[in-house]
Amino acid sequence: MQRYLVKLMFNINIDNGNHAHQFDEQIRIVEAYTLESAFQKARNIGKKEEETFINSESKMVHWQFIDVTDVYELEALKDGEQVYSTTHENTERHSFINYVRQKAMLIQAKSLTFA
Repeated sequence: MQRYLVKLMFNINIDNGNHAHQFDEQIRIVEAYTLESAFQKARNIGKKEEETFINSESKMVHWQFIDVTDVYELEALKDGEQVYSTTHENTERHSFINYVRQKAMLIQAKSLTFA
């Protein structure tokens, strides 16, 4: 059995579309014998994760699975090896850099062993 890195995309619909459109991109590892079976397994996972609920602001939230956008076979993993890359375009360069640095600080704050 092989391991595959798969990317699942979800549409998050809040209050019947009366809010900004949100899309959730999830990177997962699945085990399968072939790329095709990994793709189908990822699709099944995505479908099972669809849900509708009321959020803390009493708004209806619907997570809808869109589809699998990438499937990559993983070879033997080595320390520091790249497994995924994406390029972001953003007109607000400084805001995006600050956002990335804030996320890094949150990771460090959760574990004070980073110093």
